[in-house]
Formats: sequence, structure tokens, C-alpha cells
Amino acid sequence: MSSTMVLERGLFFGAAGSSAVSPSPAALSTAAPAAGWCVVPRCTLKIEKGTGGFKIHCHCDDDVSCATLQNLCKALAGGLCSCCCTLNGLTVCQCNLTCGICKCETTSDGCCISCTSGDKACCAILQSCCATLESCLQHGCCCFVCFNSTPCCCGTC
Repeated sequence: MSSTMVLERGLFFGAAGSSAVSPSPAALSTAAPAAGWCVVPRCTLKIEKGTGGFKIHCHCDDDVSCATLQNLCKALAGGLCSCCCTLNGLTVCQCNLTCGICKCETTSDGCCISCTSGDKACCAILQSCCATLESCLQHGCCCFVCFNSTPCCCGTC
């Protein structure tokens, strides 16, 4: 899988699910991942506001990454969805999308995660998260999309 990123799960996510310093991709070995490491597909992310919340479109360039992403989403979706943006290996922001319902649908080249709420205040929070994530991506951050504190993909815009 040519378009993947290896993460050390213990460094990226703390015991309570809080974000910590993530390892720099340059510091990671290209050898096969050992126990405690996970491989996530590298995608192109597109974030768009919508009625009641927003959507995250994850697009993969190759079939293996696409299938991996779709299988991870299928296995992990249904729990807490969160996004963590990093720049130069340091966390810039983390959005825990707890005030909405997040659904994951497969697409021909990846998946689409929609986070929506019928509550006006929760919708405003979700759309603020959307604007923050969009700004981070446009300014060079890498975004990790997670379900239950387990990354399912990472990417830039």
C-alpha cells in the first residue's frame, strides 16, 4: 500500500482518548509495523458544510488504500467520531464530534462521513468545527479522522 501512514497508537492517543504529540512521519521506519502500531490509508480530504452539520469526503488514489479505508470505517463507524489536525508532528486542534450523529457511507473512491444534528446549537458547533478543520487543512495541516479514538484515515486537502 503505497499511500499509507504508520502511527504509534500509544503516542497519538492518550489513555483517555486525548490527543498527544504524534510522531513525525520522517521519524518512522519503513519496515513492517510492530505490535502497537497501526497503518492507516492516506487520503485527500474535502470538508463541506451542509444542512444541519457537515461532511468529510475521504478520497483514496489506489484500490488497496480505498478498500482498507472502507473496511476500517465499516468496522469502527457508529462510535465517537473525532478529527485531529497536526502540523510538523504537533497537534494543532482536535474536534470531538459528540454533539452530532456521524454516519459513514462508502463511495467509489473512499468514504463520506456526515455529522449532523437537529438541534440548532449543536448544528452551529458542528459547522464551527467544519470551518476550523477546513482552515487547518487549507494551511498545511494533516488531519486524522478517527472512530472511537482509532484513526481510520489521514490526509490533507
